[in-house]
Amino acid sequence: MMLAVVAFTIIMGVSPLVWIVLGYNRLVRDRNRVAQAWSDVDVQLTRRHDLVPRLVEIAKSYAGYERALLESLAELRARGAGEAAPGPRGAVESSLGKGLQRLVAVVENYPDLKASQNFLELQRELANTEDQIQFARRYYNGAVSAFNTRIDRFPDLLIAHLCRFSHAELFELEQAQAAFAPSVVLA
Repeated sequence: MMLAVVAFTIIMGVSPLVWIVLGYNRLVRDRNRVAQAWSDVDVQLTRRHDLVPRLVEIAKSYAGYERALLESLAELRARGAGEAAPGPRGAVESSLGKGLQRLVAVVENYPDLKASQNFLELQRELANTEDQIQFARRYYNGAVSAFNTRIDRFPDLLIAHLCRFSHAELFELEQAQAAFAPSVVLA
């Protein structure tokens, strides 16, 4: 009988500790998943940023009077690379996406540029990159939602508060239109 009481006491003493360790480990796993997902988004945004100078260079030779648009794209690229947080980066990336859409629309006025093999290849790369950004963004936002839900859900919220876990920020684009890849018309 005494052995049963001792075993019960040990189990009751160890159970909360096991619960805390498991809860903490789930929070760490979800936080790391968010960080990895953001890294995937960042890779795709960097890939997009790498395409911008190439697009600008090709377009410069044909569309000299579109200089303001080309300079704007270069400036937005630099600002986007400098933003680390998803919120501010989303605003810059929305503007960059709109600028790229305008550039592709401007190309319609330059048949030689539109037919250029280099430009056509860059358009394909851009369309593919925009698709990859959307896939990475959706995965990231899903990971953020799962992490934030865990932080808000009882009993995990007790551990999250105790260990100072904070909500992650969604990667939102300013306008729903910016969520779509720029239209690419291949000649």
